Amino acid sequence: MGGIGTSELLVIAVVALILFGPSKIPEFARNLGRAVNMFKKGLKEGLEDETAAAKPDAAKKDDAHDLKS
Repeated sequence: MGGIGTSELLVIAVVALILFGPSKIPEFARNLGRAVNMFKKGLKEGLEDETAAAKPDAAKKDDAHDLKS
């Protein structure tokens, strides 16, 4: 009970070729790549939003420190 071997990948590729045809597979792979890139971009933007949300709190602390000086 291991991972997917070479023979299993070959069977999957042949079945996909039969189901979708040779012209649809590159289009499918291109769309899949775009989806993965959009997902990564969304994750990156989400992390940037969280970082930006945390920065105003730090700026308020700096302002309060400046007022004491």
